[in-house]
Amino acid sequence: MGIINLTPDSFSDGGRYFSLDQARARARQLVAEGADIIDLGGESTRPGSQEVSVQEELDRVIPVIEAISADLPIPISIDTSKPQVMREAVAAGAGLINDVMALRRPGALEAARDLSVPVCLMHMQGEPRSMQIQPNYQDPVAEVRAFLEGRVNTCVAAGIPHNRLLLDPGFGFGKNLAHNLSLLKNLRSIADIGLPLLVGISRKSMIGNILGDRPVEGRLFGSLASAVMALERGAVIVRVHDVAPTVDVIRVTSVVLAAE
Repeated sequence: MGIINLTPDSFSDGGRYFSLDQARARARQLVAEGADIIDLGGESTRPGSQEVSVQEELDRVIPVIEAISADLPIPISIDTSKPQVMREAVAAGAGLINDVMALRRPGALEAARDLSVPVCLMHMQGEPRSMQIQPNYQDPVAEVRAFLEGRVNTCVAAGIPHNRLLLDPGFGFGKNLAHNLSLLKNLRSIADIGLPLLVGISRKSMIGNILGDRPVEGRLFGSLASAVMALERGAVIVRVHDVAPTVDVIRVTSVVLAAE
């Protein structure tokens, strides 16, 4: 899953693809490099980010979804928690909802049910503006698993079938380095829920912290290492900024894992 943030303030590529032409060119590049899905977001969810209005988010994402869906034969994921954005994005051509709030906003569950597209449910402790202020767990792996299982049950009860659900443990969302490391080491526990597992660690602060406060642009190799470990532990989708090198990593890892 290749990332395009249509925002001025995302932690890694904020402002780089803010215009329609920039976003279209980036989408073509990601597809040429081997992306299977493009994930578009019109609101930053980095720690301390500011919420944007529904209309501003729509203005950012809808023209790009329309353009990319007309240009490229690739599924488009809409990274949003807002029900109205979900509805209009799918109408414009998006085929997957990627929700960091796991459909907990009012109306989101109903929107996802009505739209009949796959939905990725992510775990987050707190909310983006304050999630990194002293996150606390007794057992991060067990608590993340319990949360995701609970959201799956809620979705199924609301009429969203299992075969339309994906799960994301939410690396960096209300978690410190120790929490993130425990989740990655024990990721198989989340994969064992039995639904497709999406993992997004690319360029995140946990990589920078491990490497001695490495800046965002210096986190490629650490991100590739985390992708390998995630795949070994059951992830089936990796959400990344650096598609071409990650595709090479996935090909080698997949061949080794499939060998007898």
